[in-house]
Amino acid sequence: MIAPVVDEISDEYADSIKVVKINTDENPSAATEYGIRSIPTLMIFIAGKRVDTVIGAVPKSTLASTLQKHL
Repeated sequence: MIAPVVDEISDEYADSIKVVKINTDENPSAATEYGIRSIPTLMIFIAGKRVDTVIGAVPKSTLASTLQKHL
């Protein structure tokens, strides 16, 4: 599961990022709006614009390095 990894990233970068989790079963319009076809899908937004997407369960190091590119 990726949830613990996302929680760790959220804690470690709490001063720099805001983490929002959306359940696409409960919010299908979000899945449609953002073209989400696979779960989990993690998206990075800057000033309201999507700048990167990570699809699938990835190691914490991969998620952190992807995030670091945008900080």
